[in-house]
Amino acid sequence: MKILIADDEPLSRRVLQGLLSKWGYEVVCAEDGSAAWQILQSPQAPRIALLDWMMPGLNGVDVCRELRNQHPEPYTYILLISAMDAKDKIVEGLESGADDYLTKPFHPQELKARLRVGIRLLELEDTLIHAREAMRFKATHDLLTDVWNRGAVLEILDREITRCRRECTSLGVLMIDLDHFKAVNDTYGHLTGDSVLREVSRRMLAEIRTYDSLGRYGGEEFLVLLPGCQTADTARKAEQLRASMIEHPIDTPAGPVAVTISVGGVSVANWPSDDINQVLQMADAAMYRAKNGGRNHVVMADTSDHENTHKAALEYSSPGPAQD
Repeated sequence: MKILIADDEPLSRRVLQGLLSKWGYEVVCAEDGSAAWQILQSPQAPRIALLDWMMPGLNGVDVCRELRNQHPEPYTYILLISAMDAKDKIVEGLESGADDYLTKPFHPQELKARLRVGIRLLELEDTLIHAREAMRFKATHDLLTDVWNRGAVLEILDREITRCRRECTSLGVLMIDLDHFKAVNDTYGHLTGDSVLREVSRRMLAEIRTYDSLGRYGGEEFLVLLPGCQTADTARKAEQLRASMIEHPIDTPAGPVAVTISVGGVSVANWPSDDINQVLQMADAAMYRAKNGGRNHVVMADTSDHENTHKAALEYSSPGPAQD
């Protein structure tokens, strides 16, 4: 555990540093509040800070208030140390955001015990954060493949389409379907089918950029979102994904299984006024043209897909004939 000591008195710093080092802590020292504040803002900041109240520049209470106002994670446990033992000073120190208060001169064993309390609280907080992040992951990711689930990837798509309009950029959207996947389940069983889906996801993740998005749209269908990609870039990435499947069969407990995919692609820049449903319908139409063309193909949406999507939308929204 790394601990910060902030004290403008060199002798006090050396005494504290000696004690903490003897107890096995890694010690970082600051000679005033401003230096302590800089250290606490660093990416690898100590999780425990021992701050002297009276320091030039920022004092210990000032550092507490600044840190608590920012609400950084992970949490920093702060122990204020001061020669002032008046109740109003103790209250002021605790209300500034300090977790504990120690009055000089103090017994080393008292400091040791208070540090153990701080460590227990930090461990509890780490456990809670881990549980929270695990719940957040489960709420947004597909449990089988660990890629984005349908709701999350559609939320990302909607956000990216809005950003494309605002910044006049492009977005590539790929609708991907595994060919003859029902036959895989029927022939080898659903456990083998699950293995295939996991490996297909892994291969696609290996081909896309860190800021691209891959989501399981449903069953054996996936969505890939490619920010900044025009038509040619989107088609090229689709071909890379297709090639990654046919490069070699997928190893499963039931033996190697050959897999191909059919891909429909859309470049949002070609139709910047279309909403998320229209983009998805065009990608879906292009994907089915890829399947109807023999599968294991990539087809990019064209003007006819766009016109058919808008025609279907008009027919859906138009009132039916009047009833007598």
